[in-house]
Amino acid sequence: MLKGIDPILTPELLMHLCAMGHGEWVAVVDANFTADHLAAGKPLVRLPGLSLLRVCQAVLSVFPLDSDVAQPAAYMQVTHSASGHRTEVQQALVDLLGADGVQADKVEGVERFAFYERVRFASLIVQTGEPTAYGNAMFAKGVILN
Repeated sequence: MLKGIDPILTPELLMHLCAMGHGEWVAVVDANFTADHLAAGKPLVRLPGLSLLRVCQAVLSVFPLDSDVAQPAAYMQVTHSASGHRTEVQQALVDLLGADGVQADKVEGVERFAFYERVRFASLIVQTGEPTAYGNAMFAKGVILN
């Protein structure tokens, strides 16, 4: 245990988040996500039983978003939904980011198959126990300034 570190951030997860450089992406995905296939040699950390929002909250507590990327946060859009539609979980994610000072226009809804393609280039996948469909997010790591 470490003082001031969210207890759900396992040593393995902290190691991978720390090793990432600025501009690299982490995908935080739901329990139904095709994580093993898309991981293909990259680290996959599983946190079963935990919601997407809880895991994102923990990850973002130690992970600065990239200020040089137009939209450093993304979620998977619901297929065949109206533009701007968000599930409860997706809206809660946008609200969590907003509480941290991230404007809603910095959070991108990404079409399902385009999201899968982006995950192929992510440096790390964190699979949660989120049961809600389309409970998937991605974040670009920024620079920590002293």
